[in-house]
Amino acid sequence: MEIVNAYELVGSYRGAAELCGTTHKTVKRVIERREVGQAERRVVAGNTAGVQALIAERVRASDGRISAKRLLPIVRAAGYRGSARNLRRAVADAKTTWRRQRRTYRPWVPTPGEHLVIDWAAEYGRQIFCAVLAWSRYRWVRIARDQTQQTTLGLLAECFSELDGVPGVVLSDRMACLKAGVVANVVVPHPEYVRFATFYGFKPDFCEAADPESKGMVENLAGYVQRDLLVPAELEHPWPDLAEANSAARAWCTEINSRIHSETAAVPLERLQTERGVLRPLPVLRPPLREGEIRKVDRLGMVRFGSGRYAVPQHLVGEDVEIVAHEDLVVIRHAGAEIVRHVVVGPGEVAFGSLASATRQPARGVRPRTAAEVAFVGLGPAAETFLRTAAAAGTLRLEHELKELVELEAVWGRAALIRALERAARFRRFKATDVRAILVAGTGVPTPMRPGQQLQLDLPEVPIRPLSAYAVAVLR
Repeated sequence: MEIVNAYELVGSYRGAAELCGTTHKTVKRVIERREVGQAERRVVAGNTAGVQALIAERVRASDGRISAKRLLPIVRAAGYRGSARNLRRAVADAKTTWRRQRRTYRPWVPTPGEHLVIDWAAEYGRQIFCAVLAWSRYRWVRIARDQTQQTTLGLLAECFSELDGVPGVVLSDRMACLKAGVVANVVVPHPEYVRFATFYGFKPDFCEAADPESKGMVENLAGYVQRDLLVPAELEHPWPDLAEANSAARAWCTEINSRIHSETAAVPLERLQTERGVLRPLPVLRPPLREGEIRKVDRLGMVRFGSGRYAVPQHLVGEDVEIVAHEDLVVIRHAGAEIVRHVVVGPGEVAFGSLASATRQPARGVRPRTAAEVAFVGLGPAAETFLRTAAAAGTLRLEHELKELVELEAVWGRAALIRALERAARFRRFKATDVRAILVAGTGVPTPMRPGQQLQLDLPEVPIRPLSAYAVAVLR
């Protein structure tokens, strides 16, 4: 615009060039572009335009921590041909835009007696239940065997008992054991949890999905107990059982609740005394928490618990049974009486216990169809053993051999034929001629025995005389 104004003032290219400090050629080019409607400079897209979306996505995924140096080989593979300097500028612009649009946080100002935040953690195969009373920062930790609904509600009741009161709201993440479903991002609590909350008089609340920031205070406690309690104990002196683990957890909670908290600059145990004055009183009667999990026996006579399957007596198929898990045993009850107990098995494993043999293999039944097959199988277990052994050996024309074997019964008798079939199966002779040869040989054929086995010989019976018959008479 300065060049255009100077040209309008003096009316010549050289005069306008002297006023603007440029050449007359530049003045002429600007004036000619203005006359044809191209006074404005044409905007040329930068060489990072093709990878802007990729840069923005990587910045968002890394929470603004990725560097242009780390991003350079990625955009090179995506087709970027510019310099590293241009990429640094593009990454800086993308981070600036991301910071304007990112989620912002505000400090949580808790109200006394209002919130109890709970969560589960795991370390070295142990399940850790953590709870923090928001205003006093009183921390409560216990070690459990699992994260089931029964365990969670039992520990929550124990926590209320130690706090000597009930908060207004219990905040948790979307635990599978406490929710029945999610509808339009609204969590539907489990009916058992609703009854438990109604009895104690608190409101169950749930965080957003995949949002640990909304309960950061208990997340911090979970990390603290893993670093300061679980890891040193497992490395130095592992706990032999759950009782000793919880004894150590109680001592650890007493220690940390007696120290000054870095956030409140006060002792949580002292602030708890103040907060107890506004907590809801505990109910006089405690809710009858169910001891075990209810499962229905499937048509295979099994119940599933902890991704393992446990055998139940067959007459209870379709019935509801109660499963109680102990340290190393699973006890199954029905109508208040113990039915069976099993050793704990891993996921995908099956426990039969005393009900059946775990080594039993499935067997396909023998189903005769033709008249010869029906007559042969009618000879009994020896015939079935002979048939299965002959089939496994790949005997050809087996159905023809069975027909000939059945005809031998009319000549040799049923008992002799069965003994011949047993001997033929033992020595793997599956032809009808072999069985006929055994019948012809009769009972005089030798029967080899394994070393150490007692020989069975058919000896003739002889008369037995008393020992007195062999006495020597004394002559006088």
